[in-house]
Amino acid sequence: MFRILMLCGSLVVSGWANAETATYNRVDFQVEAAREVANDLLTATMTVDVQDTQPGRVAQQLNAALNEALKKAAAFKSVKTSSGNQRTSPVYSKNNQIAAWRGHGEIRLEARDFKAASELIMQLQSTLQLGGVQFSIAPDTRAQIENDLITEAIKAFQSRADAIRSAVGARSYKTVHFSINNGMTPYHPMPMMREAKLSSAMSAPEFAGGDSRMTIQISGTIETH
Repeated sequence: MFRILMLCGSLVVSGWANAETATYNRVDFQVEAAREVANDLLTATMTVDVQDTQPGRVAQQLNAALNEALKKAAAFKSVKTSSGNQRTSPVYSKNNQIAAWRGHGEIRLEARDFKAASELIMQLQSTLQLGGVQFSIAPDTRAQIENDLITEAIKAFQSRADAIRSAVGARSYKTVHFSINNGMTPYHPMPMMREAKLSSAMSAPEFAGGDSRMTIQISGTIETH
C-alpha cells in the first residue's frame, strides 16, 4: 500500500521579457512518493566477555565460546553468521598494575527468517549474551521499491508540471532540470527489542520487525511557453 504526496514547497515563478522571443516562466517545485515497507532483515550481535589473570587463557576461553557458537549456528542455513570484533585488554589495579586480562568477542547474525534467528539466539544465550537487535529493509528489497517509487514520483512530477502549464495558460513546458533524493525513516519496535534482550536462555524471543517509511523526492524546474 503506497501513497503519493505531491508537495509544492515554495512555488517560485520568474519571467523574462525579450524583444525577440515570447515571455516565458520558470517554476520550481517538488513532489514526493512514499511507501510504508515492512522491515525484512534482522541483524543481531551476540557477545561473550571473559576475564582471567593470564591473557593466554582469556584467548582460549574466547575462542572456545565463539567456536561453539559458530558450530551451533551452522545448523541454521537461513541465518548468515560472521565473526565480529574480538579484543583482549588489561585490567589495572589501584596501584596501576595489571591485575587481570579481559576479553571480548562477538558474532554477527543476519537473517530474513525471524523465527530461525530467534531459535538460534535462544540456543546461543546459554554461553553468549544478546548485545542488540536491529531491523532494516534488505538491500534488494530496498532497490526494487526505490525503482517503483522513482517511477511514481516522475509521473507525479509530470502531472504537476502539466497542471502548472495549464494554470498559467501556457501551450507547453520543458523540464530545465530535476534532482532525485531518497530517504528512509525506520520505525523500530522498541518494547519488543527490550524484551528480547532480557529474555532467558529457556525461551526464544519473539521479534517484530516493524516498518520503515521510504520516500523519493523530486525537486525540479520547468519552463513554460
